[in-house]
Amino acid sequence: MDRCNRRQFLADVAQGMLIAGIGPALAVDLGLADARAADGPEALTFGKLEPLVCLLQETAPDKLLPILVEKQRQGTELSELVAAAALANARAFGGEDYIGFHTLMALTPALQMSKELPAERRALPVLKVLYRNSKRLQDRGGRKHEVLHAVAAAKPPEGKTAGQAILEAVRRKDVNAAEQTFAGVAARSTDDAFNELMVAVMDGQDVHRIVLPYRAWDLLDVVGKENAHTMLRQSVRFCIKSENPRYSGYFTESRALLPKLLDQYKLVSKPFGTRAAEDGWVDELAMTIFKGPAARAAEAVAAALAEGFAPTAIGEGLALATNQLVLRDDGRPTNQAENNKPAGSVHGDGIGVHACDSANAWRNIARIGNQRTAASALILGAYQAAKDRTDRGGDFLTWEPYPRADAREKVAAKEPEALLRQAEEAIRARAQALACAAVQRYGELGFPARPVFDLMLRYAISEDGALHAEKYYRTVSEEFAIIRPAFRWRQLVALARVTASEYGYPAPGYAEACKLLKV
Repeated sequence: MDRCNRRQFLADVAQGMLIAGIGPALAVDLGLADARAADGPEALTFGKLEPLVCLLQETAPDKLLPILVEKQRQGTELSELVAAAALANARAFGGEDYIGFHTLMALTPALQMSKELPAERRALPVLKVLYRNSKRLQDRGGRKHEVLHAVAAAKPPEGKTAGQAILEAVRRKDVNAAEQTFAGVAARSTDDAFNELMVAVMDGQDVHRIVLPYRAWDLLDVVGKENAHTMLRQSVRFCIKSENPRYSGYFTESRALLPKLLDQYKLVSKPFGTRAAEDGWVDELAMTIFKGPAARAAEAVAAALAEGFAPTAIGEGLALATNQLVLRDDGRPTNQAENNKPAGSVHGDGIGVHACDSANAWRNIARIGNQRTAASALILGAYQAAKDRTDRGGDFLTWEPYPRADAREKVAAKEPEALLRQAEEAIRARAQALACAAVQRYGELGFPARPVFDLMLRYAISEDGALHAEKYYRTVSEEFAIIRPAFRWRQLVALARVTASEYGYPAPGYAEACKLLKV
């Protein structure tokens, strides 16, 4: 039976409302719940968004964009399309599919990017990501393959917090126990659900493990807090799927280090300070994190919190440290090259892009969460940044940051238009060093940042970016907006490098979207 048939959908909603009103026991006695039980796990449904969610799950990508453009012309907001795509993605993949969760994490960045564009082009970044979403949904079987279903709520065992119970269930790969405990806390409080979830999430410092819950939280403004459980439970399943002896063994040190530092520096019981930090202090902390080793980087952050430095200043140091991984990277080695990520490239899952997206997520998790969550996020963010540098290869400590002297010598222009033109020519030539030098020179001369963002935005939309173009553009936009003026231009220089790296691999669906929008 096609559950997305309008008549059937309305019947299901009516039946669901009746069951909710009379209670499940009486519903079984009256025969109202038997059919659903016989069909297997109860499907998730999403109220008024359900028809649009189903449309996105069931429509082939080569047919989708004309339908969505017409819907937009008839009054459907881009935010509605993004909300439906997020729910379709969550229901289908549940945080367990690599391309699926990357696509989910690109949705809010794409919507934010749309707000930076003129009206006639506003839909482009959203349509690009919805095309990717549709393709992956169809590759995995559309409505026939759904990971998330309704789940019963349960209390944690006596004497344990929900976070402890979820963590223990994750470590023993007990999906039902973890899901049911999380459902119980989510029914009580969205904020509590986030903080208790973080106990399990922070058990490992993997870029996707960290970015997924932050981007899921960020989507709540679009999908509504009534869908918080659906969005956040994806991280429960991600953690369970990842758990194995080799994976967990990689985090042995951090699992022991975090509780030790929290206790040693009394970071859970003592309120955070508001001590201002000078530019030099922030830069020094960034280099301490960047140079590692990981345990030392983590302790430097714990000590800074104990000394009363504001978490925002510590977060700046974290962002600057990971920014160095983009600026210094010598590029993807030949033995790691792929079709859309050639030797010398830094985009996609490059060390720096991954690290910057992680740092941005850690900073936002610290902003969202309670004191324990915030302290843990900053400590582990520093730990991960230092470990990324040492564990993923490369001699970052001796590599010179971009833009290097030879590229800077090639940039002599002093007018903003000429510098922007040189930056774009470098991007289109995939000349990473020259693109960085032109943008660096532009910033040094004090010209406004918006034209540079507009240039980078154009290519963040048109190019595939190996699943990371939208997230990284958004990461740089957020960091540029909140970091102190002395350091913020480093973010745009890094974005110029990544943009030049990813050029030449057009995003599937982009050309069709341009044609449909007549732009």
